[in-house]
Parts: sequence; structure tokens; C-alpha cells
Amino acid sequence: QVQLVESGGGLVQAGGSLRLSCAASGRTFSSYAMGWFRQAPGKEREFVAAISRSGGNTRYADSVKGRFTISRDNAKNTVYLQMNSLKSEDTAVYSCAANFGSATMLVNEYDYWGQGTQVTVSS
Repeated sequence: QVQLVESGGGLVQAGGSLRLSCAASGRTFSSYAMGWFRQAPGKEREFVAAISRSGGNTRYADSVKGRFTISRDNAKNTVYLQMNSLKSEDTAVYSCAANFGSATMLVNEYDYWGQGTQVTVSS
């Protein structure tokens, strides 16, 4: 079992920044790839970013490329999502997820999920 707890969400003005954290426990953190997803009201959950087990490979949704950065610290069992130049359309509940495969964009490939943290961007 893997437990994931997100933090760092909040209310920010458009153009501002936030850094989300996801703390993992339960199994060796470096044995699984991590992803960030988001879900806005009335919309399906969508991929945001993913990072491989070592941190050497990352991938991003086109909508956040160049603005968001995913990273991980395996010594701290934590994955981060640095969000810059935030837009109102980034408003959503952001969740981290773990899978024992690759840094995939596919939501169904992830085995464990956190509860999510709300990010609200005011225009």
C-alpha cells in the first residue's frame, strides 16, 4: 500500500505561483513513478505532469508546458509541482498519483491516489 498526501493548494491571483507537495509513505518511494492530475468542476480528471522513478524523465500536458515543473526528492519521499504564471483555467483540485510503471499520462495506469488539494486562481 502507498499513502499519498497533497499540500500547498490555495487561492492565488492570475500570474502568481504555487508549489504543491505530495508526501508518500508505505513503500519505497523510488520504486514508483508519480503523476499530477487535476479535475475542475463538471470536467473529467486530466493529466498535468508525470515523473519517472529516478526523476530523469518528465512529461507535461500541453496546457501547462513551460509554466509547470514536476520534480521529486526521493530522500524526502516527496514529489512537487511548481506552478508559475497561473491562469484562471488552472483552477481545479490537484491530485498526485503513483504507479509502478512509467511516467504515463494515462489515469488508469495509476494505482494509488491522494485526496487532492484545491487550487483556485482568481482573475
